[in-house]
Amino acid sequence: MKNTKEYIATHRNRFIQELIDLLKIPSVSADPAFTQDVLDTAEAVEKALLEAGCDTVEIHETAGYPIVYGEKQIDSSLPTVLVYGHYDVQPADPLELWDSPPYEPVIKKTEIHPEGAIFARGSCDDKGQMYMHVKALEFMVKTDQLPCNVKFMIEGEEEVGSNNLAVFVKEHREKLANDIILISDTGMIANDVPSITTGLRGLSYVEVEVTGPNRDLHSGLYGGAVANPINILTKMIAALHDENNRITIPGFYNKVEELSAEERAEMAKAPFSLEAYQNALDIDSVYGEKGYTTNERNAIRPTLDVNGIWGGYIGEGAKTVIPSKAYAKISMRLVPNQDWPEITELFTKHFEAIAPKGVTVKVTPHHGGQGYVTPIDTIGYQAASKAYETTFGKKPIPQRSGGSIPIVALFEQELGSKTILMGFGLDSDAIHSPNEHFGVWNYLKGIETIPYFYKFFTEMNKG
Repeated sequence: MKNTKEYIATHRNRFIQELIDLLKIPSVSADPAFTQDVLDTAEAVEKALLEAGCDTVEIHETAGYPIVYGEKQIDSSLPTVLVYGHYDVQPADPLELWDSPPYEPVIKKTEIHPEGAIFARGSCDDKGQMYMHVKALEFMVKTDQLPCNVKFMIEGEEEVGSNNLAVFVKEHREKLANDIILISDTGMIANDVPSITTGLRGLSYVEVEVTGPNRDLHSGLYGGAVANPINILTKMIAALHDENNRITIPGFYNKVEELSAEERAEMAKAPFSLEAYQNALDIDSVYGEKGYTTNERNAIRPTLDVNGIWGGYIGEGAKTVIPSKAYAKISMRLVPNQDWPEITELFTKHFEAIAPKGVTVKVTPHHGGQGYVTPIDTIGYQAASKAYETTFGKKPIPQRSGGSIPIVALFEQELGSKTILMGFGLDSDAIHSPNEHFGVWNYLKGIETIPYFYKFFTEMNKG
């Protein structure tokens, strides 16, 4: 690639401003109050792809939010890269914990990002990382260095489970035909320690409802005489882990792959400071399944976590009430080979079974997805590794992630394609949390690195 750094330096301010403008649109797919904003963002992505050099861009309506599809075809005999990303973002709540408004992007210097980071909802997940690919295309097209064909599929429902993406993929297999899928919705170990995500955990996400009496009751007149759904729910949740923090659902671990000592030793080579980890989170100790390290717990082991719990009176002052109902949202991160519908069924049966008399239980599955492992001996991985080595000056470390991108397994099933996960965010970027941010250096480094993937992938396919 010629003049990559020069092009980025010349257009640096514009690249940053374009991302800031995109981040100003609150494209929250989970809240209907932001419907028009999500639709406006789809149009903004359409416009950006056209300006970057796509020959055609289409906004495809779905039963939910639209999918933006674009392509640049230069030669049918050359490989085709399919880029996936999403333009929707998580809700910004709790708003009071943001240091600056979530949809008024600001650039602030931090210890980790001395060149500054863009603070805004969606800056890292995934608008910033998705937009790196748009600008990488612009560079390759404008400098006449695009070595192969490229397609884009940018959706607006990733943060709510990608409910309509499977339908779109199945209905447009020919349109989406490709040789490799490229996604930047993950991270890397550090700015001086590049890494490529080679494994993702699956997900089962459910909501539980515990019902006791047919109405809220006075806690003085009825307390101690009837089951309190909040008390019961907390006991049931506590019973989902044993004293070693293993999940107690029968059959939950039946298909869990136990990595060999050699594989665990390779994982342990990744730089990690437990002290720095604890300091960054302001905790005095880590917590998790006995017999595994912190990095193993959040990557190669399954988990069960309560994401939200509510019921009764939580307003100002006091209201002495035994609530009729209590609720919780629970996510289970799964490792490869665990089937998320099967795990959802096992959870449902177990949770219903441990409910005491005096209450009824309802489990509502929301969404889920399978885990995924990317082999490191493929052309796609080797091209990505060489791209990072070119721009970072060192080989990236293969790393399994604790996160979930359920559509990766779907893509392989429906399109027969492997996925390469080239993430440029950091664990400290606070995705899904107040004060989410994305380093300016990381954003521009992604734009610099991605074109080399195209170059090396095309060359390796020819060879």
